[in-house]
Amino acid sequence: MSKKLEQKWASSIAAMKAVQVAFDLDSKLQYAIRLAALEEGLSPSDQIRAMLDLPVTTRPKRPRLTVTLSGDDYLRLGERYGLLPDDQLEIKKRVMQELAEQADALLKDD
Repeated sequence: MSKKLEQKWASSIAAMKAVQVAFDLDSKLQYAIRLAALEEGLSPSDQIRAMLDLPVTTRPKRPRLTVTLSGDDYLRLGERYGLLPDDQLEIKKRVMQELAEQADALLKDD
């Protein structure tokens, strides 16, 4: 086995041994952690690691938000934008445009 492949497997084995831990915190505490993460440009998980003085990976992450859309959601959005529900790419473009406009409006209100 090549040295490069051995190193890749070693990091994968370490990742498989990691255990995800969930914390049931008061909603105010969760909000404070999420807000701090947002202000620091971190994920909530990385913010918790930083608060605990644990190493935080600094690899670049694609900043994105996700939402799950059902077939019914595409039907509704298609109607909203005058598109067929199967035109998912164009619906996604319109959703992104609408979200950007609404986010700009929110920022102007602050």
